[in-house]
Amino acid sequence: MPRLRRKLSRRARSVREFARGLASTDHPLLVHIVPIRRCNIDCGYCNEYDKVSQPVPAAEMIRRIDLLADLGTSVVAFSGGEPMLHPDLDTLIAHIRRRGMIAGLITNGYLMSPRRIGALNDAGLDYLQISIDNVEPDEVSKKSLRLLDKKLQWLAEYAHFDININSVVGGGIKNPEDARTINIRAAQLGFSTSIGIIHDGSGLLKPLGPAERTVFDDVMQRIDGRRQVLKNLYSGIRRFQLNLADGRPNDWHCRAGARYLYVCENGLVHWCSQQRGCPGVPLATYSREDIRREFLAPKWCAPFCTIGCVHRVSTMDYWRKPQRHDPSISQGSVSPAR
Repeated sequence: MPRLRRKLSRRARSVREFARGLASTDHPLLVHIVPIRRCNIDCGYCNEYDKVSQPVPAAEMIRRIDLLADLGTSVVAFSGGEPMLHPDLDTLIAHIRRRGMIAGLITNGYLMSPRRIGALNDAGLDYLQISIDNVEPDEVSKKSLRLLDKKLQWLAEYAHFDININSVVGGGIKNPEDARTINIRAAQLGFSTSIGIIHDGSGLLKPLGPAERTVFDDVMQRIDGRRQVLKNLYSGIRRFQLNLADGRPNDWHCRAGARYLYVCENGLVHWCSQQRGCPGVPLATYSREDIRREFLAPKWCAPFCTIGCVHRVSTMDYWRKPQRHDPSISQGSVSPAR
């Protein structure tokens, strides 16, 4: 019963935020915020972690969460690094909920246990995503199904929050068939599923080869077959991936810096994890004027972008306020910066 009540509450709050997003473009729909850059594993394709960084102090994280609430943010999700290394993560999740926002967590899953899952339930976590890269760990990725399967079983048994398991194909993944195995196992456990195309070091496309494309199409069909019961943010909006799988560009309005924000451990706002430095403005001074500027600013990297969360939150605004190349709109928004 507690699990059902939580689910109904999440659905009601999601509908509310969807309606608010339709009514106004002046607030972020989704913010990924980094509470710690350190990670407990080292995946070869990842450029988003280190081995030495200390956690951002809890008081500073709470201040940043308050700033996001003041901007009218709908969803705040912790990413990293590995956010579960932060000693005050549960307190921070609870603060997101106290400020009326939806709370999310992107994790590699290694630190999950029944006790930690219970603490995340108590904190009010709304959703969690784990990306699993392979069935057996290798030199590229340790995010393997064999090492994580027991964690997934615990999540299925104890979690009161929504869970999405993402499998991947593309650069650095040796066996594309693993994505099919991971997707099937996640569905057996009752989780929603998605499949992503791994980007290169600039967050851009690596087209799929024939074997990868076969697996990609099969997994997409499996997701389609379950959409009536598992439709969610991750598995519902996926058309952009079909072009990417064929190496074709997407014609879309990227609203990063406006509807989606990436806030790094230094408290700076960026378009996304792969375009750090654009615009690189402190969250403490980020305003609705910044949101309006970046909403209208075209992004040089958009045609071959593989960052699914940005595609998805930008979908709501595809039909309105076309973007234009105008130097007065956003300095540095038409060329790469790191």
